[in-house]
Amino acid sequence: MLITLARPFVQAVRRGRNRLLSTIDTPVIVLLYHRVATLASDPQLLAVSLDNFREQMCYLKSRFPLVRFEDDWSKVSNPSIAVTFDDGYADNALNALPILEEIGVPATFFVSTENLNTRQGFWWDELERILLEDMPLPKFFTLSDSNYGRSWQTDTFAARKKFYLKITPLMKKLTAERRDDWLGQLRLWAGTNETGRSAYRAMTHEELLHLAGSKWVTIGAHTVTHSCLSALSEKQQHHEIVSSKYQLEALLGKAVTTFAYPYGKKNDYNRTSIRLCREAGFCKVASNFSGMAYRWTDPLQIPRYLVRDWDHDTFVSKMRDFGVL
Repeated sequence: MLITLARPFVQAVRRGRNRLLSTIDTPVIVLLYHRVATLASDPQLLAVSLDNFREQMCYLKSRFPLVRFEDDWSKVSNPSIAVTFDDGYADNALNALPILEEIGVPATFFVSTENLNTRQGFWWDELERILLEDMPLPKFFTLSDSNYGRSWQTDTFAARKKFYLKITPLMKKLTAERRDDWLGQLRLWAGTNETGRSAYRAMTHEELLHLAGSKWVTIGAHTVTHSCLSALSEKQQHHEIVSSKYQLEALLGKAVTTFAYPYGKKNDYNRTSIRLCREAGFCKVASNFSGMAYRWTDPLQIPRYLVRDWDHDTFVSKMRDFGVL
């Protein structure tokens, strides 16, 4: 009951704070998407259906000035919207791009490079494929790891879902090498291979080039392996940040000047991450905590609002909750 009462109160406080700040400066509201697709399974709630995405873009186009993430926002005179995508799923090029071009909405796509042009899924999709698909699995899984090694019950779907919810936050904080080792153990245990599902794949190089070739699109970097930067050493962070920039620039033949922190909460990156992004020459960096961007907002920690698979009325209501309306 307390949680039920607290949520409207928090939303009201947020709306009031945003409206007060908006009397001082005109805000830019950055929206965060991941996928435009209809999926059989989406436990991370990353996908927005094509119909809902089109409705959302039509509403934004009719209601707000639309700006690019990399634009100079200092002269915006009305609350404006910037649309962004994270990760680099193939449906960004196949499903989202045609809708953006049809309606005329600019968007920035932050792309992780390791999975491009491969048949391997992102680690969270692979984990879900192994544990939550309807196939027979052994009754227990025993993880071999010096710090986290233990056994989990996996004889029922409920047990596997509980295991999935327990192991996901652990894997998020691992280095890419250690995470790959865990996935390898899980694949061997489940008797499956490394080939991911086609509906969950990243873009091919050709799809990325097609996406980047649109006048409505800007490509930004999003690390190589989509690892949590705050869990990495400075050397590892430098590789993730700088190598992703250079790899994309080599593929696209143009400068990449924007970046997004993987996961993007304030504990998912640190001062070293911010400094390395500055030294890499990124003009703006996107985070993933709620808020609007003002003139005083740190350009290397720009807040974003995460968008889910909301129909038109829910989307408008959420924009009101954000304090935009």
